Amino acid sequence: MEIERKIYTQILEWKQNCNGTKALLIEGARRIGKSTVAEEIGKKEYKSYIVIDFNKASKKILNSFDDLTNLDIFFQTISLEYNKRLYPRESLIIFDEIQKFPKAREAIKYLVADGRYDFIETGSLISIRENVESITLPSEERKIKMYPVDFEEFMIYMNEEILLDYIKECYKNKQPLDQKMHQKAMHLFKEYMLVGGMPQAIVAFAKNGRDFAAADVEKRDILGLYRDDIRKAARRYNSKVSALFENIPAYLSTHEKKIVLKAIEPGACFDKYDDPLFWLDDSMICNLCYKCNDPNVGFALNKNESAVKCYMGDTGLLVSLAFNENEIMDAQLYKQIMNDRLSLNEGMLYENAIAQMIVAKGRKLYFYTRYSVEKHRNDIEIDFLLSNESKTNFRVFPIEVKLSKNYTTTSLGRFKEMFGKKIASQYIIHPKNLTVDGDIVRIPPYMFGVIF
Repeated sequence: MEIERKIYTQILEWKQNCNGTKALLIEGARRIGKSTVAEEIGKKEYKSYIVIDFNKASKKILNSFDDLTNLDIFFQTISLEYNKRLYPRESLIIFDEIQKFPKAREAIKYLVADGRYDFIETGSLISIRENVESITLPSEERKIKMYPVDFEEFMIYMNEEILLDYIKECYKNKQPLDQKMHQKAMHLFKEYMLVGGMPQAIVAFAKNGRDFAAADVEKRDILGLYRDDIRKAARRYNSKVSALFENIPAYLSTHEKKIVLKAIEPGACFDKYDDPLFWLDDSMICNLCYKCNDPNVGFALNKNESAVKCYMGDTGLLVSLAFNENEIMDAQLYKQIMNDRLSLNEGMLYENAIAQMIVAKGRKLYFYTRYSVEKHRNDIEIDFLLSNESKTNFRVFPIEVKLSKNYTTTSLGRFKEMFGKKIASQYIIHPKNLTVDGDIVRIPPYMFGVIF
């Protein structure tokens, strides 16, 4: 495993705490490293392990799940087929791409009850109806979600752990970085934003002399896999899913960034797009961000399902989805972004990156807007809302993403007038160094990941 992943620690905690009483289901989008980290656990933490990849498992293996009345024979079949010896309480069996064979997931109940071995399941599209409608979901299963490589993991892989520690210390003390270190950190963040968090893209970037084009080749291959998944998996509504997916860059390049269904289908309404939106969200290809009508009393209770933004699950993939190879070269896109010469289209990448960071921390995405009848436009626009998640002392953290070095805080001011009693701190993500002005904290994007 070339890139050190934080989820490794979570998997170790499962191994130690569950002690064979529950299987672990690692869920995530395609190609983010689920299989790699599961196999690394097998190598380092067990005496032996077996990977059953349901993309290519033999008929003998598949048929062995038809009769689990004699588990001695079942485990013997697996051991012989993969030429690996299994040791009670010292071996791990990995069910890879388990969405391809739901019967194996259903079998977890009996395999865990047997208690001989530990089980890790990995997969994408785990909860899609087609993959669960014919099985009984096991209660003997602990779920964790895995996301693309985050900025901290990227920095460690790029041998910038000392700078990362310095960033954390500066935020803790609410002091700006040394200006040269700030510039270096911003440079790294822009690299990360363009390359993204797909492990293959990051490795290609690093091993080819920090070559963005090498990363782009890997990302386009992944986008091809996503399109195949949409065509095959979203059977009843794949045309709607495909239209939403391909239009993500168009939505995010507008001022409001919201999904506009009439651009896909005249007269379309959100009731008809519930399943396609669920598919994109559940696949973890995309991150949906809903409007909260009243942040006073909690976000989920006031979610407006007809006002939604759709961010890509990985910002690097958004770059490759938004621009073809010729556009990237002709517009000198990489050079523009690295030199802070941003247009509206490139500016959407920063907001997508912040959305990606929020989701990777296990938070749902919400935004807030208020329409002014008098002005015929929104007079408050808050990009993201976070909370302290308290039920007894609920507090809101409004977040705005500002890409230019000169901007106003009008929306934050009006938002505070409306919801002042509920607001804890206000955050502005901007390209400049950290500053604190009362309850407004201005931080550069590379620091956002450490504020939770």
